[in-house]
Amino acid sequence: MLFLTEPSAKYKESFLEGLREFQEEGTLLQYNLPRLTADFDDYLRHVNRVYNRASMPPYFVPDTRYWLIEGDEDNGVYVGNLTVRHELNELLLKVGGHIGYQIRPSWRRQGYGREILRLGLQKARALGITRALVTCDETNIASKKVIEYNGGQFENAVYVEGSAVKKLRYWIDIV
Repeated sequence: MLFLTEPSAKYKESFLEGLREFQEEGTLLQYNLPRLTADFDDYLRHVNRVYNRASMPPYFVPDTRYWLIEGDEDNGVYVGNLTVRHELNELLLKVGGHIGYQIRPSWRRQGYGREILRLGLQKARALGITRALVTCDETNIASKKVIEYNGGQFENAVYVEGSAVKKLRYWIDIV
């Protein structure tokens, strides 16, 4: 069984294994693994935060974060993460989109990308989003295929300041 859930201590070890995989490939380096391991509850408070407009940092928008879990609720394994942004600001409209996702390296090329985006589109629809922007780097062929498989209609490629790689922008009508 495959499902989305809010980040939870119940999947701590599996998540930390996944984070090690991401960091070994050079991504998610902003996370301090020893600190996370020592105080996972603090991490969960941060990632599951609920901001009100007054306390929201500048340039942030409301979002909800999920983990993709394979297995049952009691013995599940962390497969990847998903962020659904409830709205877009100027930067997200250009390069970020409504939905961001990552599949841990050892679980890639098995259809999980397709599924996490499909489930993410359902979460976006539940928020009232009927047309979602999803972006990826032009060099990320797997993500491009995932987006197109889920109905993504290519709009354009945009330059990102400080990057040699363009962002591909796709719109998905959610029905």
